[in-house]
Amino acid sequence: RDWWFASTAIPLLAATLGPLANVLSIAALVTYWRMNLVVNGQRVPELAGVPFEDPRWTYWLNAASLICGFVGNLFLLMNFTQKVRYIIALPVTIILWYVATGLLTAILVCMEIYIPPDRPNQTYTQGYWYAVMAAVLYCVCSMILMINMVGYWRGHYPQTFTLTESQRTLILQTMMFFIWLAGGGGMFSRIETLHGQDNWTFANALYFCDVTILTVGFGDIVPSNDVSRGLVFPYSIGGTIMLGLVVSSIYRFSTDLGQEKVVRKHINKVRSRTLDRTVTSSFELQRRRHVVPEKRLKRSSTPVISAPFDPVDRSLATRIPASSSKRTEEYEAQRYVRKPTKKKKTKRKRASAMIPHHHKKPRLLLLREEKDRFETMRAIQHSAARFKRWYALTLSVLAFGTLWCVGAVVFWRAEQKAQGMTYFQALYFCYVSLLTIGYGDLAPKSNAGRSFFVVWSLIAVPTMTILISDMGDTVISGFKNATSKLADVTVLPKNGIWHDFLQSHPRLLNLLQQAAARRRIKRGIPLGPPSTDLIEEEDRSRDPESPDLSLDDAGADDENARQDVTPPPTASSAAAATADDDEDPETESDVRLARRLARAIREVASDLKADVDRARPKRYKYEEWVEFTKLIRFTAEGREDEEREEEEDGLVEWDWIGENSPMMAGMSEAEFVLDRLCESLGRYLGRGEREREV
Repeated sequence: RDWWFASTAIPLLAATLGPLANVLSIAALVTYWRMNLVVNGQRVPELAGVPFEDPRWTYWLNAASLICGFVGNLFLLMNFTQKVRYIIALPVTIILWYVATGLLTAILVCMEIYIPPDRPNQTYTQGYWYAVMAAVLYCVCSMILMINMVGYWRGHYPQTFTLTESQRTLILQTMMFFIWLAGGGGMFSRIETLHGQDNWTFANALYFCDVTILTVGFGDIVPSNDVSRGLVFPYSIGGTIMLGLVVSSIYRFSTDLGQEKVVRKHINKVRSRTLDRTVTSSFELQRRRHVVPEKRLKRSSTPVISAPFDPVDRSLATRIPASSSKRTEEYEAQRYVRKPTKKKKTKRKRASAMIPHHHKKPRLLLLREEKDRFETMRAIQHSAARFKRWYALTLSVLAFGTLWCVGAVVFWRAEQKAQGMTYFQALYFCYVSLLTIGYGDLAPKSNAGRSFFVVWSLIAVPTMTILISDMGDTVISGFKNATSKLADVTVLPKNGIWHDFLQSHPRLLNLLQQAAARRRIKRGIPLGPPSTDLIEEEDRSRDPESPDLSLDDAGADDENARQDVTPPPTASSAAAATADDDEDPETESDVRLARRLARAIREVASDLKADVDRARPKRYKYEEWVEFTKLIRFTAEGREDEEREEEEDGLVEWDWIGENSPMMAGMSEAEFVLDRLCESLGRYLGRGEREREV
């Protein structure tokens, strides 16, 4: 699990950067590396300089580097498609990309040492800087692939790249996008050159295609004829669509990877920590808080009950003394996290004094405990969903800030001589480029800056798009909810909004109730006919939308609510309760349960089908889980056959906070329930066949 990044993310990252390195290597091959800045006795800007021919050895070594890079990328693709074995294809890719890096580095160093440009009248062209970035990308890809191979040698994963459909789509879309980018550069360069535009080299055309597809459009380089302008229509549309598909695939891949590795690890960590704090009785709570001595527990003749079933080792985790207590005490025992106040301590002491310690633990208390564990796991899921959203947003913000600030440093140094750019201007330029505003007041005017912009923008603009998507689930969603709530109380008032507000703030409601009581005491008992104000106040008190500020009524309602609390059913005992209350023969009960089982399978199958169109898979309520677990467990033949049935068919018993909880199954709840219901149906049919044979 700790090598998930090396096993999954690194190969896809190399498969994405490899084609980009090939495109940069092509630009370095077809472009001269040096240029004159003095034309006809006058000094011209870098972008208007005249390139001159390089030695032939640089060309052929550059071509050899491109061939090695292309073949290495081809072996990586064959490794993904399993046309060539992992142990053969991956070392070949690493070696060829290292060779490409070495050749490009050798050419760059030799040119700087033996035939450098005569500065300040000469300088390097964009082709030279494209070669620098291609060498860096080849080296980075080789190094990260070596990390992947180290993980294989250490036995963390097998020698295969198991690609999902989205990952395979990402690789194909990335290849098509870079082919579209390089093909557009060659097409526009050829057309503009035929129409007399000598400055439209492949490097400049590649920059034009980049700002066109990314919809930045600085306006520093534009088509000069109608043919090129006409080709902009289909080219820009196709490029924008491909870019959107690539960004969507990257976002889907990062989301799935985060859900599978980061979020599930966070859920398991919180679940384990919660499970360690969970207790099932007041004695257990006091023992863990060092209130009841261990000797007292050992000498006690109180009968013991089983702890929640542990499906991992199919045993009872602990033995806990039985006790009887109210729901409020047990709820406090299981949910207790923070240090209690003095008021809560006093209440617990009074409640503990009233507990009959020598009676059997009632059945209803066990039911409530199970629901508490269910609700605790639901709370963990909600917390994990919130963690996932903010974790993704944090990573996106960090990536955006890094690309913004570090990119500004590079542009500041590259453009300082060409146009006197300051760091603040570089920040401004990067910002309007990231947001694809593209005013055009600042644009790359140096060969190094323009070359770096192509690579930087291809990484930065999709990152900005992913950041906006992550903000839609957090900041924008919160702003939308706040706007709706503000409209409910101002522009479009909602009926009962103040009633709900006061009900959700008990302290404010209590203050208003006390103020109303003081006003009644101060007013006293009126004499004579009732006034209009009193009649209106009584009408408001009868209005169901207005909160009840009567202290007596509130106390009576709370007392009635406590008396009317009925324990919810549980999964572990609902089937037993049905069997005890059922006076019909067992076979007739099984027949009815079998019919309900078939109906439940049909309903859950419909839920599973509807999950495809839902933003979030369906989550069942506790009462629905009670019904499902009853239908799953009624076909179990007994404790002696339970282990065999679990090994053959799957889990029959589970703990909601345990490792084998249905909420930790790695699948949707509808899929889990449908799988278990079908297994239960299979056990029922198998039992019927055995009975007929007998």
